[in-house]
Amino acid sequence: MGLFDRISRVIRANINDLVNKAEDPEKILEQSLIDMNEDLVQLRQAVASSIASQKRTEQQYNQNVTQTNQWLSRAQLALQKGDENLAKEALKRKKSYEETATSLKISLDSQTTQVDAMKRSLTALEGKISEAKTKKDMLKSRLTAAKAQEQLNNTIGSLNTSAATATFERMEEKVLQMEARSTAAAELAGGGGLEDEFKKLEAGSSVDDDLALLKAQLAGGSQPVGTLPQGQATTSNQAQANVDVELEQLRSELDKM
Repeated sequence: MGLFDRISRVIRANINDLVNKAEDPEKILEQSLIDMNEDLVQLRQAVASSIASQKRTEQQYNQNVTQTNQWLSRAQLALQKGDENLAKEALKRKKSYEETATSLKISLDSQTTQVDAMKRSLTALEGKISEAKTKKDMLKSRLTAAKAQEQLNNTIGSLNTSAATATFERMEEKVLQMEARSTAAAELAGGGGLEDEFKKLEAGSSVDDDLALLKAQLAGGSQPVGTLPQGQATTSNQAQANVDVELEQLRSELDKM
């Protein structure tokens, strides 16, 4: 392959690539319909011109047929009057019109065939244009849907779903941490929570029970649990004094708290 052939092929390939990239389907369809409508206008004009020519030929043919018949009648009249020379002249005129009518009839048949063919072409072109309009609207809708789908796919493709998921997980972890800190702060502010409250209630109940038991023993005259026998009264007095001292110390410590 020669150098110029290779260069020519490269140039044509690049031009075709540029044309393909520059083609907008919607604009191309619109332009195609415009071109088809222009062809339709030209074809209609051609059909109209052919029909007009056909009408003129038909009119001329009918006139020559009429003249042929008229000169035939005149020839017959001349013979009836006994004027053969005049009859011959009439027949000559009749023959001339007849030949012209025959020629016009051939032309008229040809024009009629041509007009009929052009009418069929015109009808076919009108049908194609109507079909093209319907197809253009359909393709335009499909093109719009395809562009929207392409844009959606490009948008979805550009999204970093893994990063977004990681971000949501990280934010969820932060929310959980904040909730945990809030719960801990509430427990600290409440003084230990429900567990401590129940422990206090249980401790208070034990002291109250012991006090009630002690009151019942004193009211019944019985010797309280933990008191010394009568034979040890001296030692008991000394112990009672020690207890009193300890009670005073306890009261003093309680007052300081």
